[in-house]
Amino acid sequence: MKRKQQYGSVTNVTKMLSDRSYWDVESILRNRLRAAPQFVDFIDLETELKGHNGCVNCLQWSDDGHILASASDDLHVKLWDPFRHTQLHDILTPHEGNIFSVKFLPQRGNSVLATCAGDCKTFVFDINRQTENPTRRCVCHLHRVKRLATSPRNPHLFWSAAEDGLVLQHDMRVQHACNQQDNNVLIDLRNYLWVSPEVKCIAINPQRPEQMAIGANDCYARVYDRRMISLSRLGPSQLYDPREIGDGLVVTTRIDKIPNDGCVKYFCPGHLNGDEKVNMQYNFKTITYLTFSPDGTELLVNMGSDHIYLFEINGSRQPVFLELPKLPPTTNGETNGCVGGEKTKHKFPPDVEQLKMEGNDNQERSQYLQAINKYTQAIRKANNKDCSILYLNRATALMRRDWYGDAYAAVRDCHTALRLDPHYVKAYFRLARALLKLEQSKEAQLCLDELIKRFPSYAKNQGVLLLGKDIGIELDKQRVRASESRFSIYEGNYFHDKEKGWRAKATDYEKRFVGHCNTKTDIKEANYFGDSNYIVAGSDDGRFYVWDRHSGLVTASYKADELIVNCVQPHPYVCLLATSGIDNEIRLWTPKSPEGKFERKEKHLDACVSENQTRMKADPFEEMTPGQAICRAS
Repeated sequence: MKRKQQYGSVTNVTKMLSDRSYWDVESILRNRLRAAPQFVDFIDLETELKGHNGCVNCLQWSDDGHILASASDDLHVKLWDPFRHTQLHDILTPHEGNIFSVKFLPQRGNSVLATCAGDCKTFVFDINRQTENPTRRCVCHLHRVKRLATSPRNPHLFWSAAEDGLVLQHDMRVQHACNQQDNNVLIDLRNYLWVSPEVKCIAINPQRPEQMAIGANDCYARVYDRRMISLSRLGPSQLYDPREIGDGLVVTTRIDKIPNDGCVKYFCPGHLNGDEKVNMQYNFKTITYLTFSPDGTELLVNMGSDHIYLFEINGSRQPVFLELPKLPPTTNGETNGCVGGEKTKHKFPPDVEQLKMEGNDNQERSQYLQAINKYTQAIRKANNKDCSILYLNRATALMRRDWYGDAYAAVRDCHTALRLDPHYVKAYFRLARALLKLEQSKEAQLCLDELIKRFPSYAKNQGVLLLGKDIGIELDKQRVRASESRFSIYEGNYFHDKEKGWRAKATDYEKRFVGHCNTKTDIKEANYFGDSNYIVAGSDDGRFYVWDRHSGLVTASYKADELIVNCVQPHPYVCLLATSGIDNEIRLWTPKSPEGKFERKEKHLDACVSENQTRMKADPFEEMTPGQAICRAS
């Protein structure tokens, strides 16, 4: 009885788990220690696992959560007992470049692992054979192999994604000789992306293993149905279509290996879709990591030089820049709920009204991050009922803050405000201003014209006249740019026609998570945590960040590396998090007593978030030490 009381208010998860003589680990972990907010809110550093002599680029839990695997620039793979903090195995691999991914092959007793690295090679090891020699090797990739993926339901297959634009399928039941005679090519982006496509990450839907997601060196996450794709050989084929793509360049396309329309679906934040400027200067967009939610309905995407986005796999949300609601008639000819463009006073419940007032105060003090957070909390408490003013206030703060994607988020908030109240004059005005900021000048003009048409009394309003002048100036600039531009990548022939069609139909995001910085490495992860109620990701400032998945708000940040945190791997069943980065150590984080000191927890969270957004727009090499520059290759 005493022991049960001791663990009733858990203060040390690993201590509880190691006491297996009193507990059935699986039943406790699955039911009690994964989702409780009081655990997530009070995590702190449990221990450091030391043994590597280089950056630890990848971490992976075994399916049962009993073993943690790590791999490093030192070319070693190590297996750890995370509950007793001991090293179980050390494999010196034959890799000749930084190891980027390590995976347990499922249903094989935690004994068979696959690795891939910067030497373009993939190996499989069986630790039961008491030898460091791989049981399988593949050298088919032409460039660095960045990620591996497995399916929990299939112990025979795994997949590798590389910077040669290929996804290869590896079948452990079939011998492989790397002679270009095997049908092992599942996806070849070079067939419809003709300028150096690179696959950076890959994931398999745990509930629907036929769905495979890949992220590349662009802003589009692609989800394929493997059942609709046939494997092909890596070698040459006669089925090529030569085509000139501009500037005298000619590419050849495997016309038999372009996927059918129904076998792939694209996902992309609406403001990035089709925007040529997203890969200019230091604002280079690339997907560094993606993963499916445990229930298989969502896709979480960590976008380099941007934020983290959540997409609904079966969703159909399309980017909307201008889609005004029909104007319902009013009884007295006046604008419903608006006088002089202002919302008439609406009495919210006291807690919502307090949050709104605090947000207004923050906005007046130019504290836009805090204002956005207050409005978001107020919207959630109001439960979307008659809170168009809250959405518009948040849109105003987003426009003024002006971080990546803020103007588009403001457009979405303006549309929500207008759906709730189609007579909200100020929402039309803010929407037109946000569209102008997104350089959607024609749509901004149409929105302003519709405002004047629907509410003629505002035609001579000073703000409306000034906005009209600004739109006119921008339209003139666009005409000049159009006459001067000779060739556009997006409008040119750098993509197959099908690729253009898939991009045009890309599904927009449902939620956005802002706070971290992801510019210096292309292996930075983001994962679900706490039974999917939280999102966690590493950052260039040496911290990892935790977000509330439902509100999108940052809840905490922890110092976890001297330079950069790349890996954040939650335990499959318990509130336990493993992190790694540029440091040689692996760090484990577990819940502690609320009375603890929490020395690693960031006390000035808003300042860190703001600094990260400034850092995101800067040259990522300016602040880098020589050691960081070396690790930038990861």
